[in-house]
Amino acid sequence: MPKFPDLPSFAAAIAPVIDAVHVNVHASARRPPDGLLNDLRYALPLRSVTRHDLATVYRYGDAAEREPAIRAHVREGTLAETDGVLRLTDLGLAAVHELYAAHAAAVARVWPDVSAPAALVGRVLDEARRDPGGALAVMAPPYEPEGTPPGVLLFNRLAALRYHRADCHAAAWQAEGLSAAEIVALRPGPLRDRVEAATNRRAARPYALLTDEERATLYGDLLNLV
Repeated sequence: MPKFPDLPSFAAAIAPVIDAVHVNVHASARRPPDGLLNDLRYALPLRSVTRHDLATVYRYGDAAEREPAIRAHVREGTLAETDGVLRLTDLGLAAVHELYAAHAAAVARVWPDVSAPAALVGRVLDEARRDPGGALAVMAPPYEPEGTPPGVLLFNRLAALRYHRADCHAAAWQAEGLSAAEIVALRPGPLRDRVEAATNRRAARPYALLTDEERATLYGDLLNLV
C-alpha cells in the first residue's frame, strides 16, 4: 500500500482510482447511454435543475450542444419544463429506477460486498457538501431510495464526489485567471502544475475527517474494484 505524506497527496492519488471505478461500472452495466438522465440519475429524483445548473455541471461543454438532449427528454416525457426549470416526470423516475437496477446487476457481477467503502465515501461526501456552491450542490446528495444495495450506493456516491474535485479544479484555474477553454488547452508546465497542486489542496479537505487507517483502507478497497 503506498504511503501518502499529506492529504493533498492522498487526494491526488485517489482521484484516478475513483474515476476508474466509476467508468468500470458504466462499462459493466452494458447499457447504451441514456443522455442527461444517466448523468443526473441520482440528482433529478430529489431536485429540479435549471440551465444554469447544467452549465455548472457541464462547465467544459456548450449550451447549444446540450439543448437537443434536453428537448429529446422533454419530447419523450422523461423530463418536464416549466419556466425554464427541468424536473423529472413519473416516466423519468421509472427510467432512473431501471438504471439503478442495471447498475445493481453490474456491481453484483463484479464487486464483493462494498458496504464498508460505501459508508466511508458517504462520510467524505457529506463533508464535501460543506463547501458551498458549484456542481456538487446540483449533484448531491444522491438519490438513495430504501433498499438501494451497497454497490449502487458506492457507485453513486463516488459519482457525486467527483464533482467536488471538479469544483476544486475550476476554483484553481479561475484563481489563475484562466477560462474553461484555456484550461482545456493548457499544456504541461509550471502553470498547469500550480493548478493541479491547488486542486489537490482544495480536494483534500473532506478526507481530513477520516483517520490515516480509514484513508488507507478506502484507497485499497477502491483500488481492488478497478
